[in-house]
Amino acid sequence: MKAFDLAPGVPVVLFLNDPREKMWGVLLKLDAAGAVLRGFDLRMFDDWLRQERKAEEALIGPLTLFFPAGRIERLERDETVGPVVGYSDRFFAEAGRTVWQAIGWMGPVPVSAQRGRAAKARRSRAQPASKKRE
Repeated sequence: MKAFDLAPGVPVVLFLNDPREKMWGVLLKLDAAGAVLRGFDLRMFDDWLRQERKAEEALIGPLTLFFPAGRIERLERDETVGPVVGYSDRFFAEAGRTVWQAIGWMGPVPVSAQRGRAAKARRSRAQPASKKRE
C-alpha cells in the first residue's frame, strides 16, 4: 500500500465548496491557511490533455492557485487505483511526458508518485485504438 503522501509535487484533486468546484493540479503547499496548487478546474483537463498531446499552441495552461482552508471540502491524491486510471497517469500515457514536465515543475518529483508510471504507460499504449479514451 502507498503512503498517503501530500508533499509538494503530488498531483491532487481538490473538492471545494461555496461555490462547488473540483480542481486538479500539482500540490505546491498545504497548511492550516489552505492549499496552493499549480493546476486548473478539472473540467479543463481533457482540453489541456488534447492540446498537449497534439503539441498545439498553449491556449490552456495551469495556473498557480490558492484556496483557503474554509473552502476545502476534500483533498484526494490523484492516483491510479485498479482499473481507474489517475489523471496524471493518463496524461503520461497519452501525451508522452509527465505532468511535472508539462507544468514546468522545478522541484523534486515525489518518489511515491513515480512508481509504476512506465509500466502503466506501456499497458495503456498496448490497448487497441478502439479501447483508448479520446
